[in-house]
Amino acid sequence: MSILVNKNTRVVVQGITGREGGYHAERCMDYGTKVVSGVTPGRGGTLFLEKVPVYNTMKEAVVETKANTALIFVPAPFAPDAILEAADAEVELIICITEGIPTLEMVKVARSLGDKPVRLIGPNCPGIISPGDNCKVGIMPGNIHTAGRVGVVSRSGTLTYESVQQLSDLGIGQSSCVGIGGDSVSGTAFVDVLRLFNEDPDTDVVVLIGEIGGTKEQEAAEYIKHEMRKPVSALVVGAS
Repeated sequence: MSILVNKNTRVVVQGITGREGGYHAERCMDYGTKVVSGVTPGRGGTLFLEKVPVYNTMKEAVVETKANTALIFVPAPFAPDAILEAADAEVELIICITEGIPTLEMVKVARSLGDKPVRLIGPNCPGIISPGDNCKVGIMPGNIHTAGRVGVVSRSGTLTYESVQQLSDLGIGQSSCVGIGGDSVSGTAFVDVLRLFNEDPDTDVVVLIGEIGGTKEQEAAEYIKHEMRKPVSALVVGAS
């Protein structure tokens, strides 16, 4: 009942000993997510919450704990390197929550990732949640989500929460909710997520929330028109 993250997802949190990283890592664990390790340079050999091992490097963490997903809570000046370190460690999925990364730095990151077998969500995103699998990799409030068959994809964090809350209040559950982030240069786009929902047997309909600026919404419209086999309810909002 999910895309991208599920009960088998094994998360390493980069920046787990920081205030934001530690707080949200604990919330993810409370939700049921398998947070198997953390990375903070200089803090290797310690334990987070007396049970999650902390390593100095991503390669150590991935080798020792078989992590397959990276969740990044690293300050903006260091986040690009954190993304590239995660990619070099060969995790399958990188979710970067960090906001404020300069566009030029993300252009360099996108070029460096190239054809590497890794998917980047974000930066400046709330992450991903799959309620049916009790897996939350990000900062979204888990209590407003319910398991069901509606896929949600959004550029806006707060509008994601608003739409999910309204769905849940109506008794309509979600298969997965993906926040792709609002930055001009990011990883996974609307079309990428729509394609995953299109192929997911446990998603019947999709809610898409866009913003003005850029071409991601136009690209999504073309994909929906020509290839999407499931109903899509879309809202594009914003002011310029």
